[in-house]
Amino acid sequence: MRRTEVARQLGGFAREHRTDNGRRLRQAGVMLVAGAVGTAFGIPVAVASIGTTDGAPGLAGLLLGAGLAGLGLGIWRLMQALRTREQSFDVHERGLTHRVAGTATLIPWTDIERVSGKSGDGRPLAAARGMGFTFDIHLGSGGKIRVDTFTADAGELAQVIHRAVSLGQFPQGRGRRP
Repeated sequence: MRRTEVARQLGGFAREHRTDNGRRLRQAGVMLVAGAVGTAFGIPVAVASIGTTDGAPGLAGLLLGAGLAGLGLGIWRLMQALRTREQSFDVHERGLTHRVAGTATLIPWTDIERVSGKSGDGRPLAAARGMGFTFDIHLGSGGKIRVDTFTADAGELAQVIHRAVSLGQFPQGRGRRP
């Protein structure tokens, strides 16, 4: 569905919030490489430490643990990137459009029940990991869309949706109106 068709159904276009999946893929790559390296070094150390009680079993456990954790987190981030490829949110006067991998879903403000969010992780580098701010868009159909800091201006998007759904303050679009 082209953006002009969406604009006719949901009113004037106000803003777009794109998700940076390139950053997700880079994180997945780093995690997968670190996990593979940790596992590759951990397996020989674990095999060599069989029958000993010196520091080798502890080192093997550390390397294998870090390696497997890196692999698991890398796979999780890769799946997340694939599931949300080309994701963006277009805000319009009467709703928003959620686009993922070439498909667009029209979501009028009346179809959104509420927005729930977490203000932030608070740990160092949380925003860089995509965990600095997350929120969920709860749909009337029972579905839920999760948005995190990989999406540009995620906090602003959450505020716009909250104002439209809870306070009846709808965004002002630009361009043609139906």
